[in-house]
Amino acid sequence: MNLGRNIVSLRPLRHRLLSSCMMAAYGIVTMNGHAIAAHVTKKHAHAKTASRHQAASQPATTVASERKAPSQNKAIEAHSKAEEFSIVAQQHQTGGGLLVRQTAPVSTSEVSRAYISKQVSTISPTQLIASLPGVQAGNEGPLNTETETMHIRGLDQSQIGFLFEGVPVSDAFSYAPWASSMVDNENLASVKVTQGSVDLTAPLYNADGAIVSMQEIRPSDKFSGYIDLSGGTHSLQKQFLRLNTGEIGHSDVRAFASFSHSAANLWRGPGKVERYHVDANVEKRWAPASSSDIVFGYTTSHQNIYRNPNLSQWNQYGTSFNFTKEYKAGDSNYYKINERFTNVIFGAIHNDFTLAKNLTLHVEPYTTFQTGPNNYGSTIPISGGYLGNQRYDYLDGYEGQSGKATVESVHPWRQNTSGFTTNLNWKTKHNTLSLFYWYSYGGHTEYQNQYALSPTGNWSYGQQYLTANGMRVTGYQENTRQQINAIGIDDKLSLLGDKLLLDAGFKASMASVTATQNLPGADPYKAGKNYFEPTPQFLASYHITKADQVYINATTSYRLPSGWSPYVPQYSMTSPIPSSTPAKNLGAEYFIGEEVGFRHNGPVNVSASWFHYNLTNHQISSSSYLPGTSVLISTQIPAGGEEAWGFQGEIGTRPWHHISAYASGQYLNTRIGNNVDAGTDYLPTKGKQEPGAPKWSGAIGLTYDDSVYFGNFNFRYQGSQYSTLMNDQKIPGYVTADLNLGRTLPSFGTRVHPKIMLNLVNMGGVNYLSTISGFGLTAVKQQGIFGNMVNASTPSYIVGSAFTTMVTLGADF
Repeated sequence: MNLGRNIVSLRPLRHRLLSSCMMAAYGIVTMNGHAIAAHVTKKHAHAKTASRHQAASQPATTVASERKAPSQNKAIEAHSKAEEFSIVAQQHQTGGGLLVRQTAPVSTSEVSRAYISKQVSTISPTQLIASLPGVQAGNEGPLNTETETMHIRGLDQSQIGFLFEGVPVSDAFSYAPWASSMVDNENLASVKVTQGSVDLTAPLYNADGAIVSMQEIRPSDKFSGYIDLSGGTHSLQKQFLRLNTGEIGHSDVRAFASFSHSAANLWRGPGKVERYHVDANVEKRWAPASSSDIVFGYTTSHQNIYRNPNLSQWNQYGTSFNFTKEYKAGDSNYYKINERFTNVIFGAIHNDFTLAKNLTLHVEPYTTFQTGPNNYGSTIPISGGYLGNQRYDYLDGYEGQSGKATVESVHPWRQNTSGFTTNLNWKTKHNTLSLFYWYSYGGHTEYQNQYALSPTGNWSYGQQYLTANGMRVTGYQENTRQQINAIGIDDKLSLLGDKLLLDAGFKASMASVTATQNLPGADPYKAGKNYFEPTPQFLASYHITKADQVYINATTSYRLPSGWSPYVPQYSMTSPIPSSTPAKNLGAEYFIGEEVGFRHNGPVNVSASWFHYNLTNHQISSSSYLPGTSVLISTQIPAGGEEAWGFQGEIGTRPWHHISAYASGQYLNTRIGNNVDAGTDYLPTKGKQEPGAPKWSGAIGLTYDDSVYFGNFNFRYQGSQYSTLMNDQKIPGYVTADLNLGRTLPSFGTRVHPKIMLNLVNMGGVNYLSTISGFGLTAVKQQGIFGNMVNASTPSYIVGSAFTTMVTLGADF
């Protein structure tokens, strides 16, 4: 989203405050000790919904000419900026940093640096927003490199757009978010959630009605750095170092780079997780309103995979259910053969130029490169197995033998997505006209190699993978290509002394998807589709007073079918019948939503909204284990239509005697609009509640910060949620609570400003199922509408994180 990248020179104030503690008053210089300049975020021309708020709340940009101003002007400027600093500090500390002031005519919530800096540095960005209204975040552990599971207003993670610095960071094909691979929490300036609409200019094709947008801190004006060392339960550890160059000479070039390493043992079952990450940013200011900067990120990680239980496994084994520690012959659930390797390289170049007095241009090329592999345990028939739909007599080298071979199923995958966004804005006294264009091209290749295990469960890449008749033994060998072109126009009209804002826009998106399956007998071998998706929207807001605002909107958006499984089949090695078949309807999911909202800003800030939306051609993303293996396959459940409505709200106070409070809540009512095709018959699902959509959810937060001692308490509630479309299985509601305590330490007259912090995650030690991994149609075998039997499904679940303690010692220098 567009956030103002403005740099503030507050060196005298910062020096006085940081000489006694590491946190500036009211949280602009937070416990991580980032320079004030590093906390202000950049304005991206492609995201309109954030820019109106940022223009009002962020200080003005410091430019090179400021150094040459006369001394009397500097004194006036310093006084003015001190006032701006106080205002911004209050806004970013409201509700302890959980309620940042918004003015866009859509439901939007945001966590600021003031809140992020008090949380465990190893949790994912989706966990940072878990207290915001409407957000459900599946939390497997205090450190996790896997893709994340979450819902917003009943929409799952594959229906939510994820942006980092204005660039899409979800998997381009499965739509699974890679938020934890993009940036370290120490470098996050803010995370914003737009709960019920999608910005037309956002480069997304999978976002139905929600966006999560992350912004990185900016390079500071002076040479500086930050370091922290953390350790906790489950052998949890993290080391982080960031260095800022400051302005290099008088070039108006600034940069920072950071490196981190984190590791932990899995808190349930054997195994470990380890992550290495690099962030970097180089910024060049060409003129007061023109700049370019390079944003770079790199992650390499390894994790033994958690095993997701079904309900009966959870009831029987609880948190002890996972992959096995010792290998037994034929056991595909041995933990050492169930692991995931992830490598992500991310890069973007922001370019913002002022072409004329009222004409600005934004151009941003980007690329994301991701590779695996994912490894799972499996068993393969030695004789009489299948490649696609063709039977083989024996595995090569196993002639005359029978039974099954236990293997490490290695799934090498490679994916690259590149594109660019451009936005031309022409602003007059009362009108802003925007023209925008987005292009994206992506490719994904994936297959399987099977390596036979030794009697002790060992294997290596150096050995030959299994073949039959000279062909690789695999359940799929796919190649997918995707191309997007989107063009649009948006016009904003400001009337009645800027009290009334009218905003109308239209975007036309053209997408082409082609997938191939290179297995014998695959039908279809090649498939694809061209899409044309028009998405108009209208937004309006009126400021009743300077402190009170009302807004309405009507928006549309779409989501293309996810992955390659909707286009071509995939197989197991035990049957000629595909384990998943192409979708009958390859139409895009379409979202139509409306909102009415109210905001009040003052000592107590209030934000509330009523919302309603309709989904057509709804596709539920699910996953399931292939029988007799630990191999997860992705599937799409065609659920037809869905309707939802509800209320959400949040309230937060500005600091009073160093204490600020926050509360949020949501009521959600969902309804499936039709009877769902179960293959053999139709199930009577019409009128049932949408799975993964609890009716009630809420959170309470309390923060104390006197610039020496600080603390933060978060309490969250999630209601029960169904896991089947027939509403015949569900997980109960649950509550969790986190506590964070810290103190800034004396500097002893040096430039080093240390602090110490204690974090308690799930401090009550609650054992719970946090959300759903694999959805189902019905939990029990039953008769369909036309009298045919429909087999039962077996939903699977994400187990919520256990109690975790972490201590962090950090220092700004």
